[in-house]
Amino acid sequence: MMFGTYKRWSTIALVATDILLINVAFALSHYVRYELQWIRGVAEAYYVPFRAYVPVSLLLTVILLVVFKAEGLYDRRRGTSWLDEIYTIFKSTLIGMAIMIFLFFLYRAHFYSRLIFLYAFLLIGGMLSLSRLVERQIRNHLRRRGVGADRIVIVGAGVVGRAIMSSILARPELGYRPVGFVDDDPHKQDNDIGPFQALGGTADLPAILRREAVDEVIISLPRISYRKVLGIITDSERRGVRARFVPDLLQMSLSQVDTDEINGIPLIGMKEPTLKGWKIALKRIIDIAVSSVALLLLAPLFFLIGALIKLDSPGPVFFRQIRLGRGGKPFTCYKFRSMRQEAEQERPGLTDLDEAKGPIFKIKDDPRITGPGNILRRFSLDELPQLINVFLGDMSLVGPRPPLPSEVEQYEDWHRDRLNIPSGITGLWQVMGRSDLSFDEMVMLDLFYAENWSLWLDFKIMVRTLPTVLLGRGAY
Repeated sequence: MMFGTYKRWSTIALVATDILLINVAFALSHYVRYELQWIRGVAEAYYVPFRAYVPVSLLLTVILLVVFKAEGLYDRRRGTSWLDEIYTIFKSTLIGMAIMIFLFFLYRAHFYSRLIFLYAFLLIGGMLSLSRLVERQIRNHLRRRGVGADRIVIVGAGVVGRAIMSSILARPELGYRPVGFVDDDPHKQDNDIGPFQALGGTADLPAILRREAVDEVIISLPRISYRKVLGIITDSERRGVRARFVPDLLQMSLSQVDTDEINGIPLIGMKEPTLKGWKIALKRIIDIAVSSVALLLLAPLFFLIGALIKLDSPGPVFFRQIRLGRGGKPFTCYKFRSMRQEAEQERPGLTDLDEAKGPIFKIKDDPRITGPGNILRRFSLDELPQLINVFLGDMSLVGPRPPLPSEVEQYEDWHRDRLNIPSGITGLWQVMGRSDLSFDEMVMLDLFYAENWSLWLDFKIMVRTLPTVLLGRGAY
C-alpha cells in the first residue's frame, strides 16, 4: 500500500477514534462529578443530567478537533516521539477547555459544573495519549512488515546516502521500504549495500521509476551536481513520485551537524560527537558495574558449561582469539569453545561453504561445531566469557561486533568507521537479525548506533537482546 493512501485512511481512523474517546471521556467526567457524588449533599442538590451536557460534549469535540488540527496532531510526521504527542494532546486539550469556559462565561450558563471540565481535561488527555500509544505500536508493527511503507530509491551512495540507508535499516517503523540506489560511480554500481540493490547510474533513474512502484526519491548528491538534482526532482515530480534532497552541507560530517532556527531561519552548525568525553566515561562505569555483578552471578553457570565442554571433547574450555577493538586496538577475545580443538586449522578447507557476504566467515551448519556447541551458539551462551573483556575494558556491553584483523584488511573505507567506538557483546546488529544480516547491513546499523548513541538506546538494545537470544533468531 502506498504511504499516501495508508496515511489518509489511518488519519481518518485516528480522527474517528478521537471523536469517540472525547465523548466517552466527557461521559465519564459527568459520572465522576455527579454519579459518584464525591461532594455529598452538594452534588445531589445541584445534579444536572447528562442529556443537558450532550451539546457541550459535541461542541467540545468540534473545538478540540480544530485545535488538534491547528497544532499539527494529525500531520503524522515521521520520527515524532510519543512524548511529543502527549505534550501536544494536553496542550491542545487545555486550549480547547479554555475556549469552552470562555464561551460559557459569555453564555452565563451557571448550572454547568466547572469541575467537570477539570475531569474532562484529565480524562481526555489520558485516554487520547493511551490511544496514541496503541496506535503507534500497531503502526510500527505494520510498517515493519511493509504495510503503509513508502518504496524509495536513493540517488547517491556516498557518506550521506549510506547514512540515510543506515537510518532506514535501523528504524523500520519510519515507514520506508528500500527499492535500491543509483550512483554514477562505476564501482558502486556493481555492489549492493545491504538490502539496497545497485540499480545503475542516475541516467537509469527514469527507467527505474517507470519499471518499479516507487513512492519517493531521496537525493544525496554533492554540490557540484545541483543542476542534475533539479533535473531529477523535475522528472520525478512529473511522474507522480515525490522527490527530496539532502543539503550538501551535511556531506562534511553528517554525525556532527547541529540545527536550530531563529523565527523560521535555519541555522546549521557543528556539534560534539555523540560518544566522547564524559559519555564514554559513563558508559565505562556502567560496563564495569554490570559485568562485575554478572560474572559473580553467572559463576555457577560458567562452571557447568565448562564441565560439559570438557566431557564432550578434548581441548580448552575457553576459545581465545585476537580481535580489534576501538581504534583498531588488538585484544584477546574470550568465548566458550563451541567447536573442535582443531577448528581453526580446518577453516581454509571450508571456504566454499561460507554463506556470508563481505569480509566475515559464517556457515549455518558448520561441521566443526560440537554437540554442546550447538546449544551454546543457539542461545549465545558461548559469548558469556566476553563479560571478562567488558570488565577489562577491551569491550563494552553494547557496540559493534569486534572484527578479526583479517576482516579489517578487506574493509572498504566507510566500513572502518565502525572501529571509532567500543566493540560490544550485543548491538543493533544482534537484535535486528544477527547472522541473517549481510555485512553491509551490520556496518550500517553500527554506524547508526555510533551517530545516535544514548543511554536509553543502550538500554533498549539490552532489553531487546534477551528475547532475541532466547528465541535463537539468526544464531549460528
